[in-house]
Amino acid sequence: MAMRLGLALLGLGLGPVWGQQLLSAGGPVRMFTTDAATLDIGEVRNDLPCTVEPIKPALGFDLKFHSGYDVSVSLKDLAGAENQLVMVFRVIPEGRDPVEFVQRLNVPAIDENTRGQAVLKGLFDVGEGKYHVEWLMRDRSERVCTAFWDQEASLPARDREIALDIAAGTVLPVDEEQFKQEAPVEREGPLNVKLIVNFAPQDAASASLQPSDTDGLCSILRNIARERRIGKFTLVVYNMQEQRVIYRQDDASQIDFPAIGEALKSLNLGTVDLNRLNQKHGDSEFLAGLVTREITDEKKPDAVIFAGPKVTLDSGPMLDALKPLGEVKAPVFYMNYELDPLMTPWRDAIGTAVHFLKGSEFTISHPRDLFFAWNEIIGRIVKSKVGRTSTIAASSQ
Repeated sequence: MAMRLGLALLGLGLGPVWGQQLLSAGGPVRMFTTDAATLDIGEVRNDLPCTVEPIKPALGFDLKFHSGYDVSVSLKDLAGAENQLVMVFRVIPEGRDPVEFVQRLNVPAIDENTRGQAVLKGLFDVGEGKYHVEWLMRDRSERVCTAFWDQEASLPARDREIALDIAAGTVLPVDEEQFKQEAPVEREGPLNVKLIVNFAPQDAASASLQPSDTDGLCSILRNIARERRIGKFTLVVYNMQEQRVIYRQDDASQIDFPAIGEALKSLNLGTVDLNRLNQKHGDSEFLAGLVTREITDEKKPDAVIFAGPKVTLDSGPMLDALKPLGEVKAPVFYMNYELDPLMTPWRDAIGTAVHFLKGSEFTISHPRDLFFAWNEIIGRIVKSKVGRTSTIAASSQ
């Protein structure tokens, strides 16, 4: 049986959590001279037997390349009294100075008869470019394991126009704070956009939100929040499983990400409200009421954008509610965040409503999908705004 020891980066762990610290950031911690000398020699050592598997850089929804390593150590090699593992490594961009990291893990006493593997993971972010990694792990007995590898982060030719959120040749520790506040944006346009976002698991039966569930949704919101041509946002965050709006922000110039994160803490997906069980079409009626109410907003936004994983339920009540609305003048979009679109290849309830409203649906399964979908959406919103403004001006003459 394998024992998995995680890092603070992943929020996993048996025993004390350990973290990653950037050494070259000007803080008080420095790499030990002996560790630096061992890495400088470049010799592969295995006094402390371990196996290191580099993680190939992969583009995330945050438009940064995520890289790192997996390392496994036999528990029999850690058996004995309490120990500490220290990992230090350098990530060296081609033609630039190295960026150094350290991680520590307190290991509890392990019985000599314990079998299995301790599996550790370390992560860091990079921009496009070539990198050399020098890695070392040691324990309190000064047993050492080292590894060295080269890697390259690059966009395929078809994605060259994607604007990454990290400069080429840059190395950064992974940012664990998904809901940190965005830097203020100097607004240049008059657009007023309404966002209706279902923060829910990819798996509708899941009892909790995972980082993979919120990662893409936060990235969708951040892409929209950074659009200078949008002057005001109205944000409605809801959860389909609990059939409730959990956060609302009206006519704001900046999306409040920390507030969203706090609101999500109120979700209790592992329980079921008995009142909801007694409602035969409660989920359909909730969604129908939400969509109808937000679409008919008297403030008349320049666009309405739905986002979230697919919602599979009876679309009938919602369509019945939408039929009396007539023509919706503002364009409507659906950014369907679906990591595995083949699992549910059919149109869901929100997609059906958006189709009825003559809107457009975009499936977001990969980072490139988000980049190209948003470019098309904002282009259509601007075109619609210009068209409606011209029509109003002509009719007033």
